[in-house]
Amino acid sequence: MSSRLSNKAKGNNIRKDRRSGDNSNAKSSSGHGSKDASVLALRYSKSYEGKIQVVPKVPISSLNDFSVWYTPGVAAVSLAVAKNKDLSFEYTNRWNNLCILTDGSRVLGLGDIGPEGSLPVMEGKALIYKYLGGVDAIPIPIDAHETEKIIEFATYIQPAFGAIHLEDIASPKCFEILDSLRKKLSVPVWHDDQQGTAGVILAALLNSLILTNRTLFDTKIVLFGAGAANIAAARLLIAAGAPAGNLIVVDSKGILYPERDDMDHMMLHNRWKYDLALTTNKSKISGDVTAAAKGADVLIAASTPGPNIISPATLRGMNENAILFALSNPVPEIWPDSARKAGVKIIATGRSDFSNQVNNSLLFPSIIRGVLDVRSKSIPDDVIIVAAQELAQYTNNQGNLNADHILPTMMDFDIYPLVAGAVGEKCVKMGISRKRLNRTEIEDRARSIIEHSRKMTSSLQASHLIQPLPAR
Repeated sequence: MSSRLSNKAKGNNIRKDRRSGDNSNAKSSSGHGSKDASVLALRYSKSYEGKIQVVPKVPISSLNDFSVWYTPGVAAVSLAVAKNKDLSFEYTNRWNNLCILTDGSRVLGLGDIGPEGSLPVMEGKALIYKYLGGVDAIPIPIDAHETEKIIEFATYIQPAFGAIHLEDIASPKCFEILDSLRKKLSVPVWHDDQQGTAGVILAALLNSLILTNRTLFDTKIVLFGAGAANIAAARLLIAAGAPAGNLIVVDSKGILYPERDDMDHMMLHNRWKYDLALTTNKSKISGDVTAAAKGADVLIAASTPGPNIISPATLRGMNENAILFALSNPVPEIWPDSARKAGVKIIATGRSDFSNQVNNSLLFPSIIRGVLDVRSKSIPDDVIIVAAQELAQYTNNQGNLNADHILPTMMDFDIYPLVAGAVGEKCVKMGISRKRLNRTEIEDRARSIIEHSRKMTSSLQASHLIQPLPAR
């Protein structure tokens, strides 16, 4: 899976990009090029008729068992929960149920393809949740695009879930939906395109700063692109301690600053971008990304698929030992080889076929695992910062932190219970958990649940209850 950073990509431009520029024949880590993967995805999806299913978790040996699991025995459970709603986390699977909610209005690399079109992506997300986090995630694409209707729907369904995951909802309405639901609901709300992306960017940046002898407090950071990903990243970086004035945000019209002609429009239609225009860019410079990058230490790009969106000349204007995150998919804003030739020291992308993939999947399974296990009521920014720090520290502790390895990969399974432990512990300390567990208890529980999920998958494959892949 790739990072969730992308704008709409036109197929003819993508094909052209892959014929030109460095690394045009790069393949994914699975050994498939994107064309091969697309062909196989269509074939396999039709063969398996979907990626996930529901299976019982209780034993059934005779008809009498249903008198316990269903009527008449279930009435006692229902009455207990009716008296104390929090018992729904103890007597039902609510503690591990996650709703993946989308309207399909901003799907990775595809744009507004509607709720039905988004369902295969949501199933893929649910698959990752189960395999890497042991979370029972249910995809729910809805045919409602108005902000108020999405908020209303999430409010109505919260009794069935321990947390709600927002996905692929267009900006700027995604900001309003997340902010509103974080205040209204009594279960955690997570928007991966905002919080997940911001968290993994922070983790990658923390290790990049170590390698270049910088700190978050004295680094000039440019964010190129002002959609959900970078607006959330800017907010989280500031919450983590980066001075707002040291950040410069660049959108399609240029650098954000208080005197821009469209400030009134931003104030009315995108107050999150408006707030950044007021608080960032202490020097109040104007111009394009090249002007913003001059003398900068870090450039975080989440803009438009490339490869010619960022020029080598722009990168040459940055400070020595520059850091570049070129995160658009499927093609980064500039190919890594070109960036390296322009003098960039550390380069990350959203792709698995280059070093340093900035991948949301490193965080969202374990963050949700952690909040579910302590029955948290929310996911504040402080919790995401702790998760990012734990993710960054893992690579450092392994002793292999270098310019080509600033983050673990999805296959570093040890990271998930560790991040879950850090997340759960922070929720307990902040007083937002329904269940008080210590760090060791949270880690052990997360590790057990995740290992059980993976063992179950392996067992089903070994017994051919999950059928082998069809012949290619």
